[in-house]
Amino acid sequence: MEQIQSYETAFAELQEIEAAIMAEDVTIDELAGKVRRAAELIAYCRTRLRTATDEVNGIVKEIGEEG
Repeated sequence: MEQIQSYETAFAELQEIEAAIMAEDVTIDELAGKVRRAAELIAYCRTRLRTATDEVNGIVKEIGEEG
């Protein structure tokens, strides 16, 4: 798996893959690899979103307990 630098870069790459597939710029030989990479990027983005949500909820809970 290629190293993913951030949510933003993962999402941008995912959008590029989607655009290439929708524009039919991906050959049959490339398709499986592109779909596999898209699945990796989706999993990464979901994890990052879940982590960020948990962190924000924790902070909000802390603030509520202090107030």
